[in-house]
Amino acid sequence: MAIMHRIKAYLFDNPLTKDDVNDYVARVSSEKSLSIEDVAEAASTRGGADISAQAMTHAVKLWMKEMSYQLCDGFSINTGWFTASVYIRGVFNSLVEKFNPQKHHVLFEFHQGAELRKELSTVTVDILGPADSGISIAQVIDVKSGSVNDLLTPGRNLKITGHKIRVVGDEPGVGILFRSQDDPEATFPVEADDIVVNNPSEVIIIIPELIADTYKLEITTQFSMGERLLNAPRTAVFDKVLTVE
Repeated sequence: MAIMHRIKAYLFDNPLTKDDVNDYVARVSSEKSLSIEDVAEAASTRGGADISAQAMTHAVKLWMKEMSYQLCDGFSINTGWFTASVYIRGVFNSLVEKFNPQKHHVLFEFHQGAELRKELSTVTVDILGPADSGISIAQVIDVKSGSVNDLLTPGRNLKITGHKIRVVGDEPGVGILFRSQDDPEATFPVEADDIVVNNPSEVIIIIPELIADTYKLEITTQFSMGERLLNAPRTAVFDKVLTVE
């Protein structure tokens, strides 16, 4: 198929290999995150949809709500563009052990479907070269649930990997915080004593007692690879939205 789409990406040092290994990972440079309303508006103005953006938004939200209901009853969903299913995480230590919400977790799982995979043949990637060699967050793992770049368990450990993420410095703002997506002014800092591992490529924290919401993770530090700290702090904002259920 003809190339119809171009994705721009920068190269970052691979934080999952040794520092003396020269390899890199590409991360998409995304202009913004589109909402249901944004996609519906594009379908109406660009895609030739035969209903209004408002009607499409309403219908999609109704469909999503019903999909969620059916998933919670244990059904799997196959739209052609993606599949969705529910699964249970956690170990049962006997054949008669019952489900325990403190030990077991019900999670949703999404995978690309055949129709979406077809579109990949229309995509090419423009590598824009090395990214700014400053601070960056590559991945987070919620240790309690095992969730990668998704769920948060308040009061338990979060493993953060990245580049130059060691938290040091005395300037205002230095530290780690979670910022609510519903109210960007609402921030929840991580106490200094709750940073249990603090290395340039790996930081482990105890997650604050966050309420059910969606959050962005931010790390601000004056760390540099040299002997002196940076004069001004630098901040990395993780590009994935993290959820407390």
